[in-house]
Amino acid sequence: METEFLGSYRDSATDELLVDMENVDKRDRPFTPIQKNSSSDNLVFRMKNEMRSIKYKPVDYQQLHALTEAKKLAAASTELKIRKAAQTSKISKEQMLVRQHRQVWWQEHQRLAEVRCKMESEIKSFLNEENIGDECLSELIQFEQELSEQWCLYVKNVINPVQQLRADLKYRQHDITQCSRSPTELNSVKVLEEVLGHYSEERSNLLSVLPMELETLACPYPDLKSSIFNEFYNFTEKYQKKLQDFDLQLEDIYRNFLLSEEDHWIYQAVLGQYPGDLCGRRTLCLDMLQRYFPHKSRHALVEHEKYCDQYHFAREQRRILISNWNKNRRDFIQKAVLTLAEACAAHETESALAKDRKQQQELCADLKAKVLQWRAHQEEVARLEMEISARRREKQKEKEKLWKKKELLQREEQKEKIRKYWAKKEQNWQEMEMRDLRRLEELKKTMAEQSVKDRERVNYRQQLLAKRLMEKKEEALQEAHGEEERARRLEALRKQVAIVAQFDPVRMMSDTMASKARMGIGTEEEFILQKPLFTLNTYNEQQIISDPRLRFELALREAGLHKTFYAKEMLPKISPQKPPRKDMESTVFKI
Repeated sequence: METEFLGSYRDSATDELLVDMENVDKRDRPFTPIQKNSSSDNLVFRMKNEMRSIKYKPVDYQQLHALTEAKKLAAASTELKIRKAAQTSKISKEQMLVRQHRQVWWQEHQRLAEVRCKMESEIKSFLNEENIGDECLSELIQFEQELSEQWCLYVKNVINPVQQLRADLKYRQHDITQCSRSPTELNSVKVLEEVLGHYSEERSNLLSVLPMELETLACPYPDLKSSIFNEFYNFTEKYQKKLQDFDLQLEDIYRNFLLSEEDHWIYQAVLGQYPGDLCGRRTLCLDMLQRYFPHKSRHALVEHEKYCDQYHFAREQRRILISNWNKNRRDFIQKAVLTLAEACAAHETESALAKDRKQQQELCADLKAKVLQWRAHQEEVARLEMEISARRREKQKEKEKLWKKKELLQREEQKEKIRKYWAKKEQNWQEMEMRDLRRLEELKKTMAEQSVKDRERVNYRQQLLAKRLMEKKEEALQEAHGEEERARRLEALRKQVAIVAQFDPVRMMSDTMASKARMGIGTEEEFILQKPLFTLNTYNEQQIISDPRLRFELALREAGLHKTFYAKEMLPKISPQKPPRKDMESTVFKI
């Protein structure tokens, strides 16, 4: 009853809240009719006027308090479980990270041990090669033992107490370290700026220095040499500007470093311990860096990592720029050397050509005199040849006149022959035309006779076609009459055998045999079927067990060898007692 009362009260409060919301938003929302429950309104009225009803009982608040306390305890236990699960997951994550760190540390320890062994072997080999005496070697060994003893004492007396106090003083020294690191960072930045400035000046001086290969080369054309030098200066000036931009970029990035020089060295050493192909390398590195620098936040370490990546990228770009400059400088020097060599060769060829030109002028003066003499002889020869050719032309004109007369006579004879040929050909054409006209008249006459015969045949065929169509129409009418007569007889037969059922509403509304059988009314006991409904064409149990394949598989299964390679090899090789038909051959083991 209490739950019913609370539910009805909740429904009434919900209805009032909906009404208030609709009154507030009635301008913005479309009109929707609201149906109110009269029972909920009566309930609200009774609750407001403190009127009791027989339907509802008073609330047992003690029981409700007990329920709420139980819920609070359950929620507290659930919250405790969640905290424990979070704590265990955090501990497991920390253990997993430490395990991965331990693997990396062990690899780094092995690498350093190998390097140490290698260095010791190199030192020993060096000592053996230099033939240092046994006394010096023994002194070195004693000195090494003394150093190791002193180191053990130092670790015991100094380092171990410091490590014990470090955990207590770590958080207290955080503010002091920040204040003390700021001037060191500024000093390191200033030192770096001075070093980078000096290095950039040296690099710019190296870039602007003219190569000795170009200075030592001799060129007969001073303009060409000066143009090559200007091109080299322009070429180096572009690279100097780019190099200065990269240096400024490196300085800006280094100023943004959030770690001091010593911390940055530790940062690089930690990154060097973890190989690049390690899975989760960045997570492990950040975790280790947070352990090394507890006073630095994760965001600060990530920012420092970003600046380091930018610094390495800028340095790589600067290195590529310098390598490109060296390559282009070598190419430019090679091209300049080739150009100057070609200029020297061209100068030598020009001097040789000038010498040859002078010799040619002397030869030309000698040849000119000879040419004038030869021209006088040629003019005399030409005059004599002209006189001879004039006499020959006169003889040729007389011969042409005689040849034209002969040609006119020959043309008149040919015209007479052509005239006779065309007369004969005209006569032949007339004879052929008369013969063709006679043949045409004969063909027209035969075609007129044939057209009369064809017209008679067409009329005859049309009459036959009309007669055939009339016969088909009569046959179709007869078939239609026959179909109508057949339908009439069938309808008479249907009327003779029709069933006339009487009106029986009681029988129509009563139960049928099938419905009675479903409800079990008037049914007899179930008949238990003792034999199968259909005949089954299959194998019996004895035939199946007698199959050697099944027996072999059962034996292997009992021995636990049915999944081995031997079973897979032997099972397909066992043939059945009766070989199967060719159309029923299995292809399971062939796939």
